[in-house]
Amino acid sequence: MNDLDATLSALADPTRRKVVDLLREGPRPAGELAEAVQMSAPALSRHLRVLRVGGLVQAETGDDDARLRLYSLRPEPFTALQAWLDQVQAFWAEQLGSFKDHVERER
Repeated sequence: MNDLDATLSALADPTRRKVVDLLREGPRPAGELAEAVQMSAPALSRHLRVLRVGGLVQAETGDDDARLRLYSLRPEPFTALQAWLDQVQAFWAEQLGSFKDHVERER
């Protein structure tokens, strides 16, 4: 599986997308994320693992408490996803431009 596949696979689940949305606001501990998505800590832990393995989030220990892990987004997978979406969008823009030119020539 390539990096883009891992990103799309991780984002396929609505709970993981909600976690990504929450982390856009800034780093958060797992307990706060679990509460926000109304899920038990063990259940959310599985989702966070998928996001970590997919490279979308990272976990860092807190300065005050080494047991506390703060989760935050990593920009690289989102940059790669945006680049791919830009390519797809450019393809469709070109296709629609060609179709428009064809229709105008036929008039």
